[in-house]
Amino acid sequence: MLNIAVFGSGRGSNFKSLLDAMDAGRVRDVRCVLVVSNNADAGIFDHARRHGIAVLQWSRKMYASDEAYAAAMLAALREARADLIVLAGYMKFLPAPIIAAYRNRILNIHPALLPSFGGTGMYGLHVHRAVLAAHEPLTGATVHIVDEEYDHGPIVIQRTVPVLASDSPESLAARVLAMEHHILPEAVRLFAEGRITVEPGRTHVHIRSSQE
Repeated sequence: MLNIAVFGSGRGSNFKSLLDAMDAGRVRDVRCVLVVSNNADAGIFDHARRHGIAVLQWSRKMYASDEAYAAAMLAALREARADLIVLAGYMKFLPAPIIAAYRNRILNIHPALLPSFGGTGMYGLHVHRAVLAAHEPLTGATVHIVDEEYDHGPIVIQRTVPVLASDSPESLAARVLAMEHHILPEAVRLFAEGRITVEPGRTHVHIRSSQE
């Protein structure tokens, strides 16, 4: 059984898509043991509570130092026995001690085709406005392994979405989000099945076939 902790800052639609996939049996041998948000009123907490999952509001403002902030979160993750961290719309950067402790065991979903349209300030509608301003014919969504840089680290899954002439940032965001809802559960499933290997220096992970 793979124990996951899910971090999110907003309404939690990606988390809901993961819960739905787990409930439907499309993602097996996975248990969510903790949901974390920097926002006390985040919608992701509602989804967690309906499923009886422990929640934790966690903010840098609650601690006297960066070290205390990181130590408290590591303690909570270890107490929950989390094996994998899933960032599902989490708008804060994880402290370095957490990234180190969970090296190659943190997934993030990003609403663009990384490495394009990633990095500081590239979140939400900012991403889709930038895609439209660049007149890109394609955009998409990416699940990647988290490292010490924003929107960096080996890519696990990437899927494209066409950019239409009639698109607004909002309409493009809706179609990309639908793709996010598909690939995030798929990435967690691959992790749970032990099929992901992170190879040093590679821009993509190695995904073993189900027959290997």
